[in-house]
Amino acid sequence: FPFHEGGAVYTRWGRTNCTDGIHTELVYRGYAGGTHYTHSGGASDYLCLPRDPQWGSQNGAKTKYVGEVWGAEYQMASFPFSLRSSGSSTLQNHNVPCAVCRAKTRASVLMVPAHKECHEGWTREYSGYLTTGYKNNVARFDYACMDAAPEVLAAGHRNENGALFYLVEGVCGSLPCPPYINGRELTCVVCTK
Repeated sequence: FPFHEGGAVYTRWGRTNCTDGIHTELVYRGYAGGTHYTHSGGASDYLCLPRDPQWGSQNGAKTKYVGEVWGAEYQMASFPFSLRSSGSSTLQNHNVPCAVCRAKTRASVLMVPAHKECHEGWTREYSGYLTTGYKNNVARFDYACMDAAPEVLAAGHRNENGALFYLVEGVCGSLPCPPYINGRELTCVVCTK
């Protein structure tokens, strides 16, 4: 039989599981986090932090100069996501879960913005909406594909801020319209091959 080498790893933002248990496996479930939206320094990417942190040695003294990791919240008050197990009609201020997944037989992973389906020859892992930080906030964030049917973390609905996920809209000008539409939220899809 043909040997397939795989192992493409991706983060499924907004969910606690992977697409299926046949072609993908869950590496770990976690909490989305990142730099606080008001900080001008620090990292620019979102993290999927494991639910079971392992600690190294501590020197007991408070270090003066550090980076910080904050939890993440949805900032999507009225967007009509297909809510999963939230017990709420809105995602606003809920904490964001994530799952790190591995495609067992596929070696490449690609997030395609402004698409809901993968290109020919690629396999769709999940689709949703493109997110990043708010345009007027100080901190910068990578673009992340938020699952179209996001879940929320239990008891995580207070407005505590931290790293924030906002929807991304197209802006006409240097971005050609058509085919893009000014002010329309962009979709995304995560594909493996």
